[in-house]
Amino acid sequence: QVQLVESGGGLVQPGGSLRLSCAASGSIFSISAMGWYRQAPGKQRELVARITSGSSTYYADSVKGRFTISRDNVKNTVYLQMNSLKPEDTAVYYCWMSGNYWGQGTQVTVSS
Repeated sequence: QVQLVESGGGLVQPGGSLRLSCAASGSIFSISAMGWYRQAPGKQRELVARITSGSSTYYADSVKGRFTISRDNVKNTVYLQMNSLKPEDTAVYYCWMSGNYWGQGTQVTVSS
């Protein structure tokens, strides 16, 4: 049974930074692609960033140059470092693992 547990969300001012973490249970983490999605109120869930088992990365255009996804296969954890945050980054952020596993989500609010 795979479980994904996110942490690190919160309230931050525009221009600030947050780091999200997603800890995964199970033995398949190192061979799985991981990603972060987000869903703002009234909008569809969208892909923010993804990282393969070989650590190749993909970013949505809206976050390129500001967000960085990384993984630690020893800790079974994937991270999303978010810098230069904007109000439009406000959303619930979800961790995803290939095989269609999802975390419960963590709220990120960017507001002054």
